[in-house]
This record gives sequence, structure tokens and C-alpha cells, in this order.
Amino acid sequence: QVQLVESGGGLVQAGGSLRLSCAASGRTFSIYAMGWFRQAPGKEREFVAAINWSGGSTYYVDSVKDRFTISRDNAKNTVYLQMNSLKPEDTAVYYCAAEVDYRDYPPVRLAEYDSWGQGTQVTVSS
Repeated sequence: QVQLVESGGGLVQAGGSLRLSCAASGRTFSIYAMGWFRQAPGKEREFVAAINWSGGSTYYVDSVKDRFTISRDNAKNTVYLQMNSLKPEDTAVYYCAAEVDYRDYPPVRLAEYDSWGQGTQVTVSS
């Protein structure tokens, strides 16, 4: 399995921006599709965004479309989540996940991923 470490979380005012990073180690990064999920207090973990192994295909949950951008740098073994126009409802622990997958489109279901990071807290104040 690949090891994943998220960073970049913090406290930001509504309308602000944050960029999350997820550094991978342990196996060849480019064979993995990568996803970002989040879990708010008292709620189930939910899908946010995903990117396929090459970076050529991305997918977003409707609530973050046009505000969040997922990208990857295979040379740096890192996936990013740029979050703009943040809202209080974006407050959650954000997790990155990895799955060996060579399809043209990335997996979007939580159960499809078998490697997870420890999470990073994002808090958006109103």
C-alpha cells in the first residue's frame, strides 16, 4: 500500500481559500487514482473530488464544482485540492485516498479506495 500524508488545513473565513496537499510514498504514484473525501462532525464521510492516474480526468461532487480544483504532480508524488470561495458548510476533516486504477475516469465511491491518509482539519468561519 501507499502511505499518504495530508497537509494545508486550517482556519479560514468564509470566502477565503486553502490548498490541501497529499504526499504519497511507498509505491509508484502514477499508478494510483486519487480522491479527496471529507467528514463533518456527526456525518458520514463523503466524496469531494477525484482525479485519474494521468490527471486527465477529474470529477467533483456538485456542491464544490466551480469552487474546488483537484490536480496532481506525479513527479512530486503529490495530489492537491485548491479550495476557493469557502463556505462554513465546507468545514470538515479532509482525507485523501488512493487506489491502483488505470481507467480513464477516477473512482468516486469511498469503498473503491483502500489507502487513506490521517486527515487534515478545515474550519471555515462565518
